Formats: sequence, structure tokens, C-alpha cells
Amino acid sequence: MILTVTLNTALDITYRVPSLRPHTSHRVSEVTERPGGKGINVARVLAALGHQVTVTGFAGGATGREVHAGLAAEPGVTDALVPVAGATRRTVAVVDEHTGDTTQLNEPGPLVTAAEWSAFQDAYASLLPSAAAVALCGSLPPGLPVGAYAGLVRAARSAGVPVLLDTSGEALRRGLAARPDIIKPNADELAELTGSHEPLRATQDARRRGARTVIASLGAEGLLAHTPEGMWRAAPPARVHGNPTGAGDSAVAGLLSGLVEKLPWPDRLARAVALSAATVLSPTAGEFDRAAYEKLLGRVEVTGQVSAA
Repeated sequence: MILTVTLNTALDITYRVPSLRPHTSHRVSEVTERPGGKGINVARVLAALGHQVTVTGFAGGATGREVHAGLAAEPGVTDALVPVAGATRRTVAVVDEHTGDTTQLNEPGPLVTAAEWSAFQDAYASLLPSAAAVALCGSLPPGLPVGAYAGLVRAARSAGVPVLLDTSGEALRRGLAARPDIIKPNADELAELTGSHEPLRATQDARRRGARTVIASLGAEGLLAHTPEGMWRAAPPARVHGNPTGAGDSAVAGLLSGLVEKLPWPDRLARAVALSAATVLSPTAGEFDRAAYEKLLGRVEVTGQVSAA
């Protein structure tokens, strides 16, 4: 079982409009609603790849009930979300069908009490012994300590479970000190963490700060991996256009599935890049186009294997 943690779960709402124009009214051509948050997106892709996944985090209120209902319909995904009194947040994506651009509106999330955080930590500890790997994903809801992820990383390491951390800002900085096995920042998050806008230098710095492996997401240019075994760049065969929502989460799913399947790093990276690109090409945000994925997988260019410092 792979465990994904989404402390700030969401009900993702996507509106599609013919053309998005500020200061005007719009007729929505299509609306979709589904459970969301980074870890849930990761779980959905992992399940589609054939892995059994358990999702945990928080859920509450009417939107939380909709998240539970949506997860019940997800094959291969087990719902272990912990209840909170506050309402699960909503995220609203507005897709401009003319340009393909997406405008995202993200609510902050419910206020989590100290008692609710303690209950979650107990639930998390009970799930770790059954996990082959764990992903800690996304933002922290109000009320949680900024070092929340650091504590969860330490708990996973104490249980002997490989842990991937995918967050940003001070939560990433604190989590890094707990020495996660993998972090997957994008270029902006990596620059904020290290102060360097040069990806190679920044990944080296992030490893010195505590991460065993750093996978930097470089958008359309693919991934840069700095691991104990070596360094690689992985890039799609061509730039893809579409909705990038969830593309990074699909990359995380590719990395995690490759880890538990014990694939060599070049194969893990090729899978992650192909899944990310296939997610951009999918008509539904946060899902991947399987035909595109299978076509892209053999065409991802992986270069490097330079000895890591």
C-alpha cells in the first residue's frame, strides 16, 4: 500500500468557459466536481497505474462529505481522512477553452484544532506500518504548526518507510531539516528555498540542507534529478499544451510508483515526465491521458548519470 497525505484536502470545481474576459459575465459550458488536493491527485494516478493507495488528511463540513462520497467511487483508493469541525476548502479552476489557460482560485482551508491535529498524528502512525512509501503533499491548513511536515517525515523515517515531501515555503524548509528521502519542488519553490535560480546549484544546496534526493520540476523542460546514485535530466519529446493542473502530482505518482517497483532512476524519471505531460493533455484536470502516456513513455529523453556530489 502507498500512503498519501493531504492535510489541506479540497473539493475541486472546474468551470469551462468559451473565453475568459475580466469584468464581464460568462456562460459556463461545463462544470466538474471531484475530490482534490495534491495527495488525492497523486493517489488517483497511482490507482490508475495499478497500485493500492490509502489517502489521509482532514475532511469536514458539507464539502468534506462530498469529498468522502467522491473517494468512495475511486477504484483502488481507500479513504482514511480524519474528521474536523471546519469545512473542507474548495478550489475553483476556470478553463478558457479558446486559449487553454487556467485561472485558479484556492480557499485557505479549515482551522484545525490542536485536538484534531493530535488525532491525525495517531491515525497516521497507525497507517505507517502497512505503507511501502508515503507522500506528504500540499499546503498546511490554518491552525497547524509550520513544522507539521517535519514531524510526519520523522515518523515515517522512524517506521522505516520512504517518504516524499512535496510542499513549499517555510513548511518545505522545516520539513527538509527532518531529512526526507525525496523532495519535488518546482523551479520557483527551489529558488525560494535556496536563493539560487540556477537549478543545478539549487538542487545541490537542497541536498546539503537535508534531502536525500531532489527532483526539480522545470515545467515544459521536464525534470532534473540529483540523487545519491547520480544526476539526470528527463525531458518530454516536445512541448505539450493544455491544462497543467495536477501535472506535478502525476510526476509524484510516477516517482513513487517507480520507487516501490524498484525501478532504476532513469525509468522512474521517464515515467514521471510521461505522466506529467499526459496530464497536461488530459481534458479533465488532474487525470492523465493513458494513450498519450503510453505513447510518450518511450520517447522521454533521459540524459546524465553524472556522479553526484
